Amino acid sequence: MLGASGSKLRAATISAGQADIDAASEHFHQTQPTRSAKRVLFWTQAFALAAIVWGVATLWTANADVAAALLRSLAYLIFVVIIFWRLIAAAILQPKLSRIAEPVCGEWPIYTILCPLYREGAVAADLVAALERLDYPATHLDIKLLIEGDDLDTLTFALAAAAGKPHFEVLVVPAGEPRTKPKALNVGLARARGAFVAVYDAEDRPHPLQLRAALAAFEDRAELACVQAPLVIDNAEAAWIARQFAVEYAIQFREILPLLARMGLPLPLGGSSNHFRRDVLIASGAWDAYNVTEDADLGYRLARDGWKSDMITPPTWEEAPVTLDAWRKQRTRWIKGHAKTWLVLMRNPFKSAREMGLSGFLSMHLVLGGGVAAAALHGPICVLMLAALFSPANVLGVTGFALALSGYCVGLFSALSACAVTGDLRHLRAALTMPLYWPLASIAALCAFFDLLVRPHAWAKTMHGVSARTRFALAASPRFVQIDAEPARLHA
Repeated sequence: MLGASGSKLRAATISAGQADIDAASEHFHQTQPTRSAKRVLFWTQAFALAAIVWGVATLWTANADVAAALLRSLAYLIFVVIIFWRLIAAAILQPKLSRIAEPVCGEWPIYTILCPLYREGAVAADLVAALERLDYPATHLDIKLLIEGDDLDTLTFALAAAAGKPHFEVLVVPAGEPRTKPKALNVGLARARGAFVAVYDAEDRPHPLQLRAALAAFEDRAELACVQAPLVIDNAEAAWIARQFAVEYAIQFREILPLLARMGLPLPLGGSSNHFRRDVLIASGAWDAYNVTEDADLGYRLARDGWKSDMITPPTWEEAPVTLDAWRKQRTRWIKGHAKTWLVLMRNPFKSAREMGLSGFLSMHLVLGGGVAAAALHGPICVLMLAALFSPANVLGVTGFALALSGYCVGLFSALSACAVTGDLRHLRAALTMPLYWPLASIAALCAFFDLLVRPHAWAKTMHGVSARTRFALAASPRFVQIDAEPARLHA
């Protein structure tokens, strides 16, 4: 219970009603059950999976050599496609410029910003300060801090930071299941006043020009439903695991997603710094409260509904986990959510392919399915590589060893390309030890598959405000902005 002090705090907030909570939790599942992740596996999928296992077992029993050759050939094909895809993404270095919007006839559209916070008292004030630095008229901002009803600590700090700022609203989300970020976002969206909606996490420090860059992108392309800002890790020096995380983000947001956007393919959105047309977001069903990677799910759903997504340039600086346990919990949630999203899209694969287009459907398998598979296989492949190096037994074979080695080399090349794109040579240090980092993903994958069976909707909370932060100096061009800049120390 929050007690007397909690009662005073509640008086200064707006609380969502039970009807709002029910709608935020269940409306998407009730209206679009085949697209909802509330059910992890449909019986048709379970039957298809059982049939595949039975077929492989039968073939193996009849002729183990043929079965092994077929499985090995399939694995080689998948590896070749993934390696080639990552090589292309790393080789195409095209820094992107974003136009910065100006007011139309002296008027700005209202922009809603949704910030779900849970156990974030340590960084709530910093988030409010970062949002105050946005280069957008405060009179046309509608900022909602979404806080769980039993989180008195965050509520206290958020109210203190937002006091006297009429464009901030503290919205209390009564505690209840599912306790997920997308549920809170749905609660905030129901009260949104803006024609455009952005999502920021508690640890985010967005570039001041980001809203104007997103607005310009929407002005320039009517078919755009969403734009994604690149996420940049600014505590990479805090720990080895944070440096590896920073390289991953650089590869994902400076190489993989830009390539998908240039090719007009669906984007698996990042969990933050997404900007949407509000009417399109609502028409697509908003966020699935039962999907723990609601961002990736929504990116593919928008594509299924015929909309495009793109990247903009001004970044958001984020905080990476600094301990192995924190990293494992976050990565477990991501892998579990991507697996759920893939299963949702594969409930009716022919319909998904028709809606997204064949190229979008195949890229979904490459990005989502390939990502989950790679996470699961990194550890076993590492063991096989070591066995092949130090054992006279022909474990992988020449082709398998060459493909595995090529995969590692392309991964390192991707990290080095990230250095060139970002101008951050710290990625080079991390690249030298990346082969030691990749097998850790298999641990997270095992945890994710277990979670998928026993607690599919559980959300592992990542703690923030646990390490020193730096941020990049901000570009000052009045019309265009580039992402490359030098790091500078943040002062309290």
